[in-house]
Amino acid sequence: MKGQAFKIDEKFTYQDYFHLPDNGKRHQIIDGELYMVPAPVPYHQRILRNLGRILDQFVNENRAGEIFYSPCDVVLSDVDVVQPDIFFISQERLSIVQDKNIQGAPDLIVEILSPYSEKIDKISKVKLYARYGVKEYWIVNPEKKEVTVLNLKGSSYKSLGNFCFKDSFETKFLKGLTIKVSEIFPPQ
Repeated sequence: MKGQAFKIDEKFTYQDYFHLPDNGKRHQIIDGELYMVPAPVPYHQRILRNLGRILDQFVNENRAGEIFYSPCDVVLSDVDVVQPDIFFISQERLSIVQDKNIQGAPDLIVEILSPYSEKIDKISKVKLYARYGVKEYWIVNPEKKEVTVLNLKGSSYKSLGNFCFKDSFETKFLKGLTIKVSEIFPPQ
């Protein structure tokens, strides 16, 4: 990295993160390793917008908490900093929302897969989010037009199912919310 040297044998930290150049890529740290992915494509952003509207409307109507969107740093530890596509923090836990970032695990995280993030979202982040106590994790697959819903049981996730385009699903965490998968995915 131009103008800044980092030791390879040491874990990357949140302090190191502040010295990264603003190059249009999303930077995240998982277990001290730096991950960079390009900005999302327009279809990804359309999915994010549709799902965000559904969640935001439900959360606001029920005064349940607050919805946030990437880019927004979620600091789980000094060596674990992520920028989930969408995340929810319940009313009771809004104290983790700080001026510059979120200090702690959101209640619900949604990641929308891309070719650049699929392995991270489906493997590394499943372990990471479970370790920090994210109660529910949704993995949205634009290619398959499918949503996988994971619910935290103890220290690991239990799948509530893979929901396809024609399906609807309810979550255990946001009681009363039913989502039609077809409303998430716009025509391409």
